[in-house]
Amino acid sequence: MRYLEVDVDGQETFLVDKEVLSSFCGKLRNLSNKALTASPTKPLKIAMTDFPGGSEAFELMAKFCYNSGRAQMITSHSTCLLHSVAHFMDMSDGVSASTNNLLELTEKSLAGLPYWSWPEIMHALKQCEDTFPVSVSSGLLDRVLESAVSRITAVADASPSGSSPESSALRLSVDSRSTISAKNSSHRAWWFEDILSLSPDVIKKIISSMVLQKVDHVLVSKFLMHYLKNAASSSSCNKKRAAEISIELLYSLDGGSSVSCKGLFDVLRVSASLKLSKDCQIKLESMIGRKFDHATLDSLLIPAPAGMDCLYDVSLILRFLKCFLSTRKVRESIARLKQAAKLMDSYLAEIAPDFSLKPPMFLSLATALPDEARDSHDSIYRAIDMYLEVHTQLLEEEKTKLFCAINYEKLSSESCKNLAKNSKFPSRTIIRALISQQRKLRSLLKETSQLKEPSPERNQSKKKQLSSDDQQVILYAKNLEISSENKRLKSQLQGMQWKMTELEKICKKMQAQMEKAMKLRRVSPSGSKSLPRLCS
Repeated sequence: MRYLEVDVDGQETFLVDKEVLSSFCGKLRNLSNKALTASPTKPLKIAMTDFPGGSEAFELMAKFCYNSGRAQMITSHSTCLLHSVAHFMDMSDGVSASTNNLLELTEKSLAGLPYWSWPEIMHALKQCEDTFPVSVSSGLLDRVLESAVSRITAVADASPSGSSPESSALRLSVDSRSTISAKNSSHRAWWFEDILSLSPDVIKKIISSMVLQKVDHVLVSKFLMHYLKNAASSSSCNKKRAAEISIELLYSLDGGSSVSCKGLFDVLRVSASLKLSKDCQIKLESMIGRKFDHATLDSLLIPAPAGMDCLYDVSLILRFLKCFLSTRKVRESIARLKQAAKLMDSYLAEIAPDFSLKPPMFLSLATALPDEARDSHDSIYRAIDMYLEVHTQLLEEEKTKLFCAINYEKLSSESCKNLAKNSKFPSRTIIRALISQQRKLRSLLKETSQLKEPSPERNQSKKKQLSSDDQQVILYAKNLEISSENKRLKSQLQGMQWKMTELEKICKKMQAQMEKAMKLRRVSPSGSKSLPRLCS
């Protein structure tokens, strides 16, 4: 039987001349011989699955065979497709009866790959996608990718000031066909839109190759952000894969250092509904955490995911802070710590009115940063005060733990005065705050009293190096300086003494009220345990 029915992936059935195609295709010859041996009287039918390029590629291959393997059938637009078919159908030396076997001809065509135009390279990449996994196993995809990346990097290096990729490519090639599409040629991002049409896995290979070739990380990051936003706005089913690849590649660029904090929060917002893998989620949180001090309050106010009681995702903020503090550069930079503390103080004030926020979580947020990150604890006090205003049903034990977040020595006199009149705080906490203030004032007074004038020995050694006229001028200036300094210290001392006197009066008044309360408790017949309001 001369004719053969070939079913290609269930898409289309071809009736072909068995002798013609078998002279070029080793795989087809073997399959037809097996079919003929199994059923010698029945029409020959062969089903081919996973054919690279599908029915279109089979038709191209059949035309090549019917035209006696003419080299004119091989063009830049069909090379990659036919190259994969040649590998799949065993159309190589030792199998084909013709000297012009398909694999050899496609290899000759691929030798001119460096001179192909940019549109031809993009077309070749799409054909490689259509012929997975053959194009991968044969090494064809890597060859085309290398050519594409070389073209991108060459133009990027040759046109830093915005010259067109068209002219740059012409300078880099001796062949007039080596040109690049002039679309978006006014900037280094001319290739962005073309690459977007490729599959996520091919894009990953391109960007990974660019990273290895040390292409500017800022340029690569811009593309990845553009790619992610484009994928998010499309109806493609590859959104999750695109997001995961973008995050992995951004993380490979020095941990995302080339991306702004705002940009990373954009990635977080876009990927929030995609249910990323745990590894990608950790990498994204790590990149944001390292830049926590560059965040804004609006960025941190992330709605809580479904299933959480509170309004905002406070657990995520704690994970950001953990990543932030794990960096050595952060731990050694007091300025970055203070910036993060300032941001957290604003965040605490924003979430404190949330009735569903549990005390342990609020306490964890308030104490997440080390004490040296804050010069003042006034904001912590106000946040706790606001939290107590809303959460009126807290147990005393829970309140006591919250109060431990306050460093009373870092409270201003105004906050201490407000605390002394705050009925939401227990008396022992108020006394502790006042004692801390009193201790701080006494320490300041002690330091001011220990200020001394320069020693006579030091003055004598300096006098030996100066003329008598110079000595008199310097001594006169020192007397003026010491006199003005004494006046300033005296003024500060008087202010401190007044504050200390006021605090001592408050302490005495509180002690008197407590003693009065204790006496009332002893003589009260009803056994009431209530105490009079302090500092009323």
